[in-house]
Amino acid sequence: MGPEPVPTWEDVARRYGRQIYNFAYRLTGNPDDAADLVQEVLLRVRKGLDRYVPGSFEGWLWRITRNAFLDGVRKKQRRPTSPLPEDDRTTLGASPSPDEVLAGVRLSEDIQSALLKLPYDFRECVVMCDVVGLTYEEIAEAAEVPVGTVRSRIHRGRKMLRELLTWPV
Repeated sequence: MGPEPVPTWEDVARRYGRQIYNFAYRLTGNPDDAADLVQEVLLRVRKGLDRYVPGSFEGWLWRITRNAFLDGVRKKQRRPTSPLPEDDRTTLGASPSPDEVLAGVRLSEDIQSALLKLPYDFRECVVMCDVVGLTYEEIAEAAEVPVGTVRSRIHRGRKMLRELLTWPV
């Protein structure tokens, strides 16, 4: 077996475009910002592929995605949020647990707005794990922090989400 083939940026767009969009949308709550981020990431991937050393492609891709996102936020110098349309609220009958709901990408607006209230470091790790489906190791590589830090951010982030989603009766 030789080294893994380096994907073309078209492969990356096809295989990861939706995940990158989801990641950005969950972090910003804004579809236009999310679409811009996908463009920016694909541009960076295109420029960086010739320097990519086969190893953990996912870790490399998500580090680019994360850096592009943070650069975008810095450029705007504001916390990206968007108002939620009132008529868009989904009513849940028997409420599944936040973890179950997070596992599905179609997150309700309640969860989306709760996610936007989490401090960025926790939100990022929870989104990478529960929305994108990365392993703790891949998240650690992308965020450039130890796996133990990722584990505790996900644990604490989910706990904060649960607290935000437990409405007073």
